[in-house]
Amino acid sequence: MTSLSQDIKDKLSNLNVLEKIIGVNVFVFIIGLILKPILVWFELPSGFSDAIVKPWSIITYAFLHYDFLHMLFNMLWLYFIGRMFLNLFSPKMALNIYFLGAISGGLLFVFCYSLFPDIFGGRSYLVGASAAVRALLIFLCAYMPNQELRFFTFNLKLWYVGVAIVILDVFGLFGMNTGGNLAHIGGALLGYFYAKQLLIGKDIGKGFERFMDLVTNTFKPSKNTPLKTVHKNKGKVGGYTKSDFNQFNNQKKIDVILDKISKSGYESLTAEEKEFLFKAGK
Repeated sequence: MTSLSQDIKDKLSNLNVLEKIIGVNVFVFIIGLILKPILVWFELPSGFSDAIVKPWSIITYAFLHYDFLHMLFNMLWLYFIGRMFLNLFSPKMALNIYFLGAISGGLLFVFCYSLFPDIFGGRSYLVGASAAVRALLIFLCAYMPNQELRFFTFNLKLWYVGVAIVILDVFGLFGMNTGGNLAHIGGALLGYFYAKQLLIGKDIGKGFERFMDLVTNTFKPSKNTPLKTVHKNKGKVGGYTKSDFNQFNNQKKIDVILDKISKSGYESLTAEEKEFLFKAGK
């Protein structure tokens, strides 16, 4: 019989990357109940001069929640969006969009408050994962706008959801949470641009991904492993021979290619597979 600690360890090891981010957010929220004065060092200040001396805050702010409902709704959104996203795309792409969304939201917040202080008010601070979550949501809405979601007794296309969310955020600029809604819009812009570029075969997150790999590899112990030669069979599409693949209907072809993306990432696709997915996306 395994111990409780081993059971917890096993469950944590089986979480996907976005569920692990949820776990980190919950952990930081609990820490904040005890050590809130320390966590202020990880908030993103609105002033450019203040933000430049706390460069880490452009990411760390997205892991801070001081209000339980704020944290709860962000994490619920992230959980359901994450399940849909990771059925189609790789975990690394999910992290790229999540962190780039947080950065984009933070930058828009700082720039607007610094360049237009008379409009947006005085000194403020940004916390919360909303911008990062918005980026993932709007990415899905822009990448597959005609995908339908069941909403009570009727279906909604994803692009309807995306437009409604953005409209609410724009109206929110005139409310009590101006800074938060600026960050939401920044995250939404990143998600939209990422999706549109991916549809034409450009993964704009690759540079950020390489940077993060460099950072993580710096802290990993080096291992002497033999070099491997990897051969891509360009005569196949989605793992099937071209003759077999051509016999599938369009939906089956899309499912095969999306399954390959979920296992190996978008960059594993051949030029033919990317071209087919691009045409299908139209």
